Amino acid sequence: MIRSLWWSVRTDGKAPFDTAHLKVYYPAIASGDDAERLTGVFGPDPAAAPYPVVVFLSGVNVGQDSYRRFATAVAESGFVVVTMDRVAELFGGQMGLTPGVDLDAARPDAYGTRPTCPAIGEILGALAELNDLPPLRGALDLDRIALGGHSAGGTVVLQSARYFPSVAAVFAWGAHTMVATMLGWDPGTVLPAQVNCPVLLGVGSNDGVIQGSADRYGEDGADRPDPVRRTFTEALPPGDHLLAVIPGANHFGIADADPTAARAFLDGPADTEALDPFARLTSAFLRTHLRGEDAAAELAEFGDDVVRLTRR
Repeated sequence: MIRSLWWSVRTDGKAPFDTAHLKVYYPAIASGDDAERLTGVFGPDPAAAPYPVVVFLSGVNVGQDSYRRFATAVAESGFVVVTMDRVAELFGGQMGLTPGVDLDAARPDAYGTRPTCPAIGEILGALAELNDLPPLRGALDLDRIALGGHSAGGTVVLQSARYFPSVAAVFAWGAHTMVATMLGWDPGTVLPAQVNCPVLLGVGSNDGVIQGSADRYGEDGADRPDPVRRTFTEALPPGDHLLAVIPGANHFGIADADPTAARAFLDGPADTEALDPFARLTSAFLRTHLRGEDAAAELAEFGDDVVRLTRR
């Protein structure tokens, strides 16, 4: 059984745009007592506690509840999964839901010196506080952390992970490290990922949002290289990495997209369901690198018609 609870943490920025609201999904167990009935709060299942923690960052203007099914599926395989909502400045004074990007940290004179998403450190600090309080006291293994994200959330994870020593795995859907020319980079620049752990990159073959954003990176034309594949081949250090392409899936394939917000109007058709296969793949990847399990047989179950896997 998976249950969730809410928490808040102060992040960078000026009030009131400095607060992140967290949703924490965890394996739970029912006791049937009166406190449970009256409060709706269930204690963590002690069977496999403490649980490795997965911090997942949303895409721009995509609410964290859009990832509820994905987060629940990953939590069911034995993890605490944390999502976040934060309204703050996106760019040019525009406000919206954002993982929180330090644009100055992504410029040529600063990239590689600090995280592009300082909120990650604040979230980890809040989880340490939460781990000292009921009902989750002692249930979070904060020495085994994975960072994940979708779209811009995945990009900042790839740009920030190595600055947090407890991070043992990184995954992203529809994300890459190709960088906008407006930040001062040459057209077509792929930044080196700031990771020192295994990485899983997932993308759908019908990702219209990445395609529709190509002008940001100074690229035009239908023959330009795929930014996700370029990130996989050029940006990652040597390691145990996976690229997963799901034929027919689109950019919002792992989310329940809100048609009134974000950029789902740019997306390609969703000819294939991506949430279930990518959640299963992510769970196998995380069990391998956070819990030391052998998930090779499970990975082998994915045929090319479902997921095209490339290893590095």
